[in-house]
Amino acid sequence: MKIYGRDFSKALKKEGVTVAIYGLGKMGLPLAAVFAERGANVIGVDVNADVVASINRGVNHVKEEHGLDEFVERNVRLGRLEATVDGVDAARRADVMIIIVPAFLDESKKADLGIIKAASESIAMGLEKDDFVIVETTVPPGTTENFVKPILESSGLKAGVDFGLAHCPERTSSGRAVVDISGAYPKVVGGVDQISTDTAVGIYSVINERGVIPVSNSRTAEMVKIAEGIYRDVNIALANELAMVSNEKGVDIWEVIEVANTDPNCSLLEPGPGVGGHCIPVYPWFVINGNGSTRLIRTAREVNDSMSTHVVRKVSKELEKSGKPVSGSNILVAGLVYRPGVKETYNTPAKRVIKELRELQMSSAMIRCFLKMRCMPF
Repeated sequence: MKIYGRDFSKALKKEGVTVAIYGLGKMGLPLAAVFAERGANVIGVDVNADVVASINRGVNHVKEEHGLDEFVERNVRLGRLEATVDGVDAARRADVMIIIVPAFLDESKKADLGIIKAASESIAMGLEKDDFVIVETTVPPGTTENFVKPILESSGLKAGVDFGLAHCPERTSSGRAVVDISGAYPKVVGGVDQISTDTAVGIYSVINERGVIPVSNSRTAEMVKIAEGIYRDVNIALANELAMVSNEKGVDIWEVIEVANTDPNCSLLEPGPGVGGHCIPVYPWFVINGNGSTRLIRTAREVNDSMSTHVVRKVSKELEKSGKPVSGSNILVAGLVYRPGVKETYNTPAKRVIKELRELQMSSAMIRCFLKMRCMPF
């Protein structure tokens, strides 16, 4: 049933709704499975044929997500979840299309929206009147309206008139995506028009037990998610600088943080060798580029990116104190992933630490790397 401007919950119960999820990765597959659990017919779209084949066998490929194995197996068996590589056909069959593919940075740290563009083009070729399109991927403010909307309107249909369009950012973390999607905290939605916002509220109210927060427009929704990531990046940079100052003064930073955080107005995060992952080191650049008033945000990025160099210098200094040169020493780098509980090394600062250690030309040194569940703070 076409859903733009209609009650999603009632449509789901009476006539059924088909939702197409574009991107079946660590966030997309849990989203698809949760919608299927709530009774929607779900078509997952992915360019990886092996992922598609696995899901169609009822096998979950995102193993660290608790409960996802059962969700995928059950909903495939019941015929509520299927996967395909054909994004155009999925759009033709669906009433709601959700884009949750990755957005990266290019070499100049500008947003690379190529995968979003490809997904949007597929949807445009299958778009019909009263369909509803949602962008969940975190993107620079204005992307939904200024980038995705024109691609969709190449179909000959007009957003806000013939079909709905909204940005509803994913607010999930790897390892707990099912819990987050289902209601760890409210969903944020913002449409390109009021009917789109209202429709998005209805859609996510069905799957999120904590409710939905509608905001003024899609740009505001995009900025909310970026602000959340920047807050953490800046806070971590502050913790890192405080750690370095404390070290110089002979003060235990961990004790400082523990006691300072007993003040309800203080919420310091933990220092460490840098910031990794797909989110925090990436999102700040979505507003740094093209904006002149981002000095603090840029400085936080510089501080956090420089921490690997600080760690290497600290290692070198401690070895010199013990009378051992860096070259020829055995160095254990314990912790390659970017945060606890996630088997993911994307943007991990540990890689930078290893690279910089190697750049010291440790020809006879041996660097042993062990995969553990967090990067050890300095």
